[in-house]
Amino acid sequence: MFLALGTGSYVAAVFHVMTHAFFKALLFLASGSVIHALGGEQDIRKMGGLSKYMKITHATFLIGCLAIAGIPGLSGFFSKDEILAGTFAKSPMLYAIALGTALLTAFYMFRLYATAFKGSFRGTHDQQHHLHESPSAITIPLIILAILSIIGGYAGVPEFMIHGAHSLREFLAPVFAGSNKILEAHEVSHSTEWMLTGISTVLIVITILYAWNRFSKKPDTREATGFGKMAADKWYVDEFYEKTIVQPLSRLSNFFKNVFEKSIVDGIVNGVGKLVNYSSGKVRFLQSGQVGSYVLLMVLGMLLFFVFQFFVRK
Repeated sequence: MFLALGTGSYVAAVFHVMTHAFFKALLFLASGSVIHALGGEQDIRKMGGLSKYMKITHATFLIGCLAIAGIPGLSGFFSKDEILAGTFAKSPMLYAIALGTALLTAFYMFRLYATAFKGSFRGTHDQQHHLHESPSAITIPLIILAILSIIGGYAGVPEFMIHGAHSLREFLAPVFAGSNKILEAHEVSHSTEWMLTGISTVLIVITILYAWNRFSKKPDTREATGFGKMAADKWYVDEFYEKTIVQPLSRLSNFFKNVFEKSIVDGIVNGVGKLVNYSSGKVRFLQSGQVGSYVLLMVLGMLLFFVFQFFVRK
């Protein structure tokens, strides 16, 4: 989407936001369906063979994988193809990077699909015993999103396939009227678009078949090592954040809580309270109820006033 914006393919960016909403939401909710069926298990290395137990989740998840990979006929194909064509018109180097990214997407999604849904089940016996399809509250949204992942792309059929069928472009034409004039010089010919579509489709299909065959027969269940471990641990960003931000802030907050607040803040507040309590306890003895003492204090006060008035004050 951001690549499309950067290369000036604004309609393609909006188009991919729409199609992406369908298949990505489908994949997330289907993953939740699997987690629900496995009693909270999220490690795909402990799954496998789920297609036999979860027919609807399996079918809808497969549709989502095909759509996000960009298989022709599904929604992801139309929006991705439009972005790739616009990128090629702007920069063949950026096109190569974008195509490589699309192939990575196809690989890791079908690695996930084959590992979780194909082969034999690798979880516990108790998990296998309780495996079942999710209830309709979960599967009905999956079916709806799967249908949208199939038909959603037909709102933007490219011009080189069917002239005038890109209804989303026509709908957004008033918004991007000025930018379209700027980008006309970067449009590619229909023959070039057919070639780019053919190249990307063939490479994506090869990638899918490789990932499907590779991980359905022998899923990778080993602990990652070397660079793979670094990638699996998310480049240790969480650990770095924990050491440099979370722990120092935690120690600082503990200092304020246990030292500053208890010794200084509470000390001042409690000290004022104790001082008032102590002084009031002493001052109250002046209220003895003896009139002679009150008269004596009054006379002493008057004397101090006159001394201050005539001898101290200038």
